[in-house]
This record gives sequence, C-alpha cells and structure tokens, in this order.
Amino acid sequence: MSAAYDIVTIGGGVGGAALAGAMAARGARVLVLERETRFKDRVRGEGIVPWGTAEAQALGIYELLREACGRELRWWYTYAGGMLLDRRDFLETTPQRLPCLAFYHPAMQEAVLAAAARAGAEVRRGVSASGVRPGAPPTVVLDAGGQREEITARLVVGADGRSSLVRQWAGFAVRRDLPRLFIAGVLLDGMRMPDDGTQLTQGLGQAAIVFPQGAGRARAYVAYHRDVIPDRFQGAGDVPRFVAESVRAGAAPEWYADACAVGPLATFEGADAWVDHPYASGVALVGDAAAASDPSWGQGLSLTLRDVRVLRDRLLADDDWDAAGHAYAAEHDRSYAAVHTVEDWWTELFMEPGPEADARRERALPLILEDRSRTPDTFFSGPDAPVDETTRARFFGEV
Repeated sequence: MSAAYDIVTIGGGVGGAALAGAMAARGARVLVLERETRFKDRVRGEGIVPWGTAEAQALGIYELLREACGRELRWWYTYAGGMLLDRRDFLETTPQRLPCLAFYHPAMQEAVLAAAARAGAEVRRGVSASGVRPGAPPTVVLDAGGQREEITARLVVGADGRSSLVRQWAGFAVRRDLPRLFIAGVLLDGMRMPDDGTQLTQGLGQAAIVFPQGAGRARAYVAYHRDVIPDRFQGAGDVPRFVAESVRAGAAPEWYADACAVGPLATFEGADAWVDHPYASGVALVGDAAAASDPSWGQGLSLTLRDVRVLRDRLLADDDWDAAGHAYAAEHDRSYAAVHTVEDWWTELFMEPGPEADARRERALPLILEDRSRTPDTFFSGPDAPVDETTRARFFGEV
C-alpha cells in the first residue's frame, strides 16, 4: 500500500518543524499538523546549551534562529552565597566552541515552522489529530471541521510534547521518576544585570537561573526541591514571592529592582518521563514525547534537536525506514540516558536537603572548588562526554 506522505509530524514546534524542513529540503513529502493557529507565550525552555547549538547548526537552523529571534550568550556566570564563583567562556571551554542561544519561544516556533514551509513541507494549522494507528504504513486520523480524515505515511512522528497523545495512541509505555524538583518561570522586563551570559545562582535546595534576551528582558526561573519550598508559584500575585525566592537562592536583589512580569508565572513538576526505544511499527517519538527531561537542568531543547538530527541522518542513510527508526531509537536511548544520569547526580549533590546530602556536599564541594574538572560537563559539552563510575566518584569526592 502506497502512503500519501513520506512523513507526517504531529506537532509543529521546534522538533516537528525542524525535521519537516530538513526532510522536505531533501525531497521528502512531508505534512506538519499543528493545532495552534498562533503560538502563545507559555513558560517553556528558552535556551539551548552549546552542544544543542551544534545540533542546530547541523540541522541548518542556527543562523535562522540567531537572526530571527536569538541572542548568543557566550558566558555562564555561577554564583553561590551571592559571590561570583565562575565566569565561563563557552567559546574557549566546550568542544563545540559555541555559545548558548536564548530566544522567545513563540518567535522561535514561528521561525522554524515558516522555514519548513519554505523548504516544501505542507503545513496545516488549527488541525488536531484524533488518533494514530501503527502499521505498514501507519495512519493518522484527523477531525477537521467535523470531517473525519485518514492519512497514511511511511513514518509518523510524534512531536507533541511531554503530554504526547501520539505516545499513548501508539502504545508506548511511559516510565517516570519520583517527583523531587519543581521549576517556576516567568518572562520579566526591566532586569538590571549583565546580559552577555546566563546567570546561575545556587542556594541550598534551590537555584535561580536567568536567560537574558536583551534590552532588559529575560526569562527567569527558580528551581527548587519540593521539601525546601512545598508550594507552587502561579499567577501575577506570586511574582513578588518568586523574586524573593530568587534572591534567597543567591541572586542579586538589584537585578529585579525594576522588573515587571510580561508573561505568565507558572510552576512545573521536574520529574523525568520517558519511553524506552521511542520507535515502533512506523511511529517515532522525538523531543519531550520521547523523553521529557527535568527542565531544571535546561537540556530539553538540545535533546530535541539531537533527536531530530539523528532521525534525519538515519532516514537519509537507509531506504529501510523501519531499520532507520530502530537505529534512531537506540541512539536516542544512549544520549538521553547520559543526560538523565547526570541530572540525577546534580540533584543529589546540589538540590537535596537533609543530613546525608549535607555530608555529600561537605565532602565533594571543597574538592570541586579546587578542581572544576571533577564536575561532569554533560550539560554543556553534551551526552558524548564521559558518564561512568569514575566520573561519578570524582564528582561526589569519593576518589
């Protein structure tokens, strides 16, 4: 049975749109289904770290993002107890020799989706899928204006986020970590701070992270352990408390002195949720649909871009797309496992409260301050950096 399309992506965010553009540019028949007619501001990741920047370059969208909506952040400032500990130059200290990139998420989505359409992908907005049937070929069921429609493809790609319905329809089993961290975020104007780099201030069981977007605008976050701050931050009335907890984590009060919220304030559960081997029977999952990492550590967008790049490369290298899908899933599992492991280490060392955690910090932190190479660099250099027992033991000061 011939398929109507080579690829149907369900979701037109950065994952679905970047894959659609990359494959359409190489002659594939691609359909993108995006339920939103206009992307709205929600609290989401708005930065990619250097290894994700390299993935964006490999996909050919980095210059697009930089010119359309992005701000390059060469530096990473780390504070503890209100004192500057490090001003890291990513151009000199990462294998990629690339900066972070910050952007306004809706503008990023519009730019990548428009680029996919220019590359030849068919984009249908305001349309929601109501089902997916795996198979050879897989089928997408649509409800469009009250009319039922069925579309076949060589490959269906679920790029519909951490609450993925494609994942459910295709029968993938989801695994979840136990909840530990929350992360709250808001878009602020009037910030008074260095805007050439990301600011991280680390307190006991909580951290404040700020991604500058230029002209005093920044996406600000507070990540915290649920046993340190049991409540969520939600709505305009909680902005003063959000600022107070940012300062308690070590951020400078003057950064926020003139700040005002220009977007929603919301809090999200940080526990990872993932699928083992996110490909089966003509259906692949990418990005948060495949593995939603704890956003406290800022890896989600970079993982999504790697998923897309790996899936693209596998599809282009093998006419047997079933074999290509399995090869993609195996590589995804390896990359995600590395990030997931290091997330767990950082949570144990920096965010967990209590006597056992205090003892870990008392042993490890003086050694890390003397020798920064004890810190695994996965979050910046990527999942190909060493993640093994020796790395863990050095990080926790056991050797």
